[in-house]
Amino acid sequence: MTDGGRLLAVDWGERRIGLALSDESQTLAQPLTTLTRRAGKRFPMRRLLTLLDEHAVIGVIVGLPLAPEGTEGEPARQARELAREIARRAARPVELWDERFTTARALQAVREMGGSARGRKEDVDALAATLLLQHYLDAKRGSAT
Repeated sequence: MTDGGRLLAVDWGERRIGLALSDESQTLAQPLTTLTRRAGKRFPMRRLLTLLDEHAVIGVIVGLPLAPEGTEGEPARQARELAREIARRAARPVELWDERFTTARALQAVREMGGSARGRKEDVDALAATLLLQHYLDAKRGSAT
């Protein structure tokens, strides 16, 4: 992924898809929104493509939900399929990034701030995407120095 320009992270979930956006310098990640996927419906690709254009996104990071031991199951297969579809439809580079434990870390962060996740699942999903993207940005910056 090239330096400079906004990146968007996708934290894939069966019902909700958390999205986070980087700044232009690819230093900081912030929550953007959460897309909801109704049961039996397709991924809301049109909405995602609109957000990519609205925010001048140059690349997409899709969370790869590996099992704790690092193996790939059905969720990882679906994430890979989603990444291929985004790359095809959005004509932007897409990378997969290990997202193990991002939702758990997001829930822990909410609790540490004295909050509750009750009734705030969308916030937690967007925060999980933010943690995923920040981890990606930090890792890329660390390898660039």
